[in-house]
Amino acid sequence: MTTRDAGPTIGNAAARARRVAALRPAYRAELADGTDRFFEPRRTDCPWCGSTRLRVRLRTTDLLQHKPGRFVLDECQDCGHVFQNPRLTGPGLEFYYRDFYDGLGEQRLGSVFGTRAGAYRSRARSVLPFDAAPRSWLDVGTGHGHFCETAREVFPLTSFDGLDLSEGVELAERHGRLARGFRGSLPELAPGLAGQYDVVSMFHCLEHSADPARELTAAREALRPGGLLLIEVPDPQCRYARLLGRWWLPWLQPQHLNLVPAPNLRHRLGELGFTVLLEQHGEPHDPVDLLAGCWLLLDAVAPREDAPWLPGAPPGRLPRALRGALFLAGAPALLLATLLDHLVARFADRAGLSNAYRLLARRDGPQGSAECPK
Repeated sequence: MTTRDAGPTIGNAAARARRVAALRPAYRAELADGTDRFFEPRRTDCPWCGSTRLRVRLRTTDLLQHKPGRFVLDECQDCGHVFQNPRLTGPGLEFYYRDFYDGLGEQRLGSVFGTRAGAYRSRARSVLPFDAAPRSWLDVGTGHGHFCETAREVFPLTSFDGLDLSEGVELAERHGRLARGFRGSLPELAPGLAGQYDVVSMFHCLEHSADPARELTAAREALRPGGLLLIEVPDPQCRYARLLGRWWLPWLQPQHLNLVPAPNLRHRLGELGFTVLLEQHGEPHDPVDLLAGCWLLLDAVAPREDAPWLPGAPPGRLPRALRGALFLAGAPALLLATLLDHLVARFADRAGLSNAYRLLARRDGPQGSAECPK
C-alpha cells in the first residue's frame, strides 16, 4: 500500500469509529432488556408441509456481526425443509438486519456485491435459451442493483427494475443501475405490478422470507402468462452443510429463515401453475465454503472489531494488534482453503457439494397453456 492509498483507509477507519460511537447509546438502550422479545414462540410443525416430526439441525450465534442472541434451525424429517425456530419477529429482523446491508455495513457489502460480475452473467445467461430478448425484468431482493447492471450487458434492450426492503434500491435507481426501484416487499407491491414482467428473478432472497410460498405467489402475479421466474437459493442438502456445521456460511444466521430443498421448491412451483424448465446445481455453486469457514473460525476466536452493539469499552491498541496478528498467522490456511475451494468446484455438483441451486420456471397460461405470446 502506498502513502497515497493509506490516507483514505485511515480516514475511513476514523469515520467508522465516529459512527460506531454515535450509534452505541441507542444500541445499548435497545439491548438493556435482552433479546427475548425479538423471537416468536417456538412452533411445533413444519411451515412448509405441516409435519410435526422436527429435529434440531443447528444451534449457532451471529457469526458475522456478532450481535447478541442464539439461533436454532430445525429440520422437518418428512420433507427436509430447514427453518429458523423460534423465528425472529418483525422488530427482531429489523434489529439484526440493521447496519448489515445499510449503515455501517453498506460500503463493505457494496464492495463485495460489486465484484461478482461473473456470477451475475451466469445467472442472466441461464435465461437466454428460453427468452433471448425479454422486454421487462424485475429483480427481487436487488440490493444495490449490481446484478441488473451486469445483466444489461447480456440483455441490452431489457428494462431492469429492482425491488428491495433496504434503501440500497433507491441508491441503485439514482446511480442508473435500475430503470425503477421499488422499496418494500413483493407480496405488498405485486398487485400494482401485476402482469408487467417477462422475467422475475429472486437471487438468494427467498431464504430471507418468513413465508416463501407467499413470495412465490406474488412473483407469479407480477409475471405475464408465459413469463419466466428465475430463482437461486442455498441448498440445505449440500454436504458441506453437515461437514462444516455452524461454520457453513449459507446458514447465515439470523437472516436466513427458510432453506428449501430443491424437490420441495419444484413441487410448490408446479402447484402454483409453473413448469420448471431448468435446474442447475454446478453453475450457481460459489466456491467459498472452506475459505468462509476458516475466516469465520478465525473471526470467532480473534478479539472483536468495535461495534455499537458489543458490551464494554471499544477495543484498544493491543486487542486490535492481536486481531491483525491472528489473521496474518492464519493467512496460509485461508490461501489453502481458497485453492481447495476452486479445486472442489470442478466436481462439486457430482459430489453433492454445490452450495446453491437454480431453478427457471415458466408461468403457464390461464388454462395451463405453455404457449402464450408476448
